[in-house]
Amino acid sequence: MAAHGLASAQVSAWLGQARYSETVARLVLPPASPTLRSWPRYRARFVESKRIKEGMDFLQRHAATLARADERYGVPPSVIVSVIGVETFYGRVTGNFRIIDALATLAFDYPAQARSDRGPFFRDQLAQFLIWCQETGTDPLAVKGSYAGAIGLPQFMPGSLRNYAVDGNGDGHVDLLGSPEDAIFSVANFLVRHGWQAGQPVFLPVRLPGDPAALVDGGLKPTLNWQQLREAGARPPAVPGMADTWMSWPLAVIDLYDGATGTTEYRVAAPNFFALTEYNRSYFYATAVTDLAVELEKSRPPRTR
Repeated sequence: MAAHGLASAQVSAWLGQARYSETVARLVLPPASPTLRSWPRYRARFVESKRIKEGMDFLQRHAATLARADERYGVPPSVIVSVIGVETFYGRVTGNFRIIDALATLAFDYPAQARSDRGPFFRDQLAQFLIWCQETGTDPLAVKGSYAGAIGLPQFMPGSLRNYAVDGNGDGHVDLLGSPEDAIFSVANFLVRHGWQAGQPVFLPVRLPGDPAALVDGGLKPTLNWQQLREAGARPPAVPGMADTWMSWPLAVIDLYDGATGTTEYRVAAPNFFALTEYNRSYFYATAVTDLAVELEKSRPPRTR
């Protein structure tokens, strides 16, 4: 960290004031009695009437900023707002843990009973956080966020904060907690930097064969193409020429499992789906963001010329 102007004495002074958090250590553990994974149950947490209504309010309140972000990055307002809605309920729940406590706990005392040791990841995030504080003149003892160390309306980890956060309101500073404009532009920038393609959908309106399970590889990169899907029995909608635009896209079939019923919903994902999984490496997460965005679009008043 010395290369970033951080003296070891300063780092030691800050870390000397960090406190171990039993709550943080407990929250990163899997539940003692895990429930069955259920896509319908997960979806219902985020795609529900109150989140849709408050999302519409957020869209209207920040319409001008969202339009500027869309023009610059090509990410639809509904998608940007949906990410913020799923992450923090539009800024209502951003976390009340001191970031330095959360990151130090997970960096140096990651629970041994966890499925895997993510201590190295959190040590890097702690370093990124302290460097960011040094670069911006921020007091590291004053910043609060989630138990995992995520910050602001879009819940950026410190590494993402340094690499992808941008100044959306032109005041010369990036404030993901106090500036919705900065949060909006930062979400859009993150998605574009991770492969978002303007004008492309997240899912394709494709009818899959009766049992598409063999087409699912469970990964976070698209590995199929439209020709392969068509040969496996996938059929496009009856819209002339629509499938022609998909020919060069990398695609994937994703599975959304409901442990309560033993059933699975399948969808054909386009590259933009995988830009969303860079935000959170979960099919459920990226699909919930997409479905909430669809509901926000449906609820928007018709555009007038």
